Amino acid sequence: MAHSTPVTRALDAMGIPHKLHVHSGQVRSLEQAAEERGLDPGQIVRSLVFRSEDGSFVMVLMAGPGKVSWPRLRAHLGVSRLTTATPEEVLRVTGYEPGAVSPFGLHQPLRILADRSVLDPQEISVGAGMRNAGVVMRRSDLLAALRPEIVDVRE
Repeated sequence: MAHSTPVTRALDAMGIPHKLHVHSGQVRSLEQAAEERGLDPGQIVRSLVFRSEDGSFVMVLMAGPGKVSWPRLRAHLGVSRLTTATPEEVLRVTGYEPGAVSPFGLHQPLRILADRSVLDPQEISVGAGMRNAGVVMRRSDLLAALRPEIVDVRE
């Protein structure tokens, strides 16, 4: 069982309290991840990576099963074309493979947007930097550490 990931090391360096939860088996759904972490699905915050028409990347933090509204995200970014980053791009830009992505401990600085849905729960869970694991922490700590742009891009 892992006791340290790039995410937990980044959080430790920032002095942010957190708990690493490593699942006993493969996580197959958001609902399963939430249940095993003792959370509701809306407390799981997904880190979604998009590529803009100019080749730049942006991460959108979305709570629970919420979906990103492409028109709203394009309008916020002021672009006409936007795509989901490929698994290879996600790994190159974040340092994490899909399914393990976190807004903490990134390989390079990345513009981070947080959908308003992230503001609801007091306690949240983000990717831990490894598959089948999550980091549970306070929402207020995530917002203070990352200072993401708060947006309304949920469908």
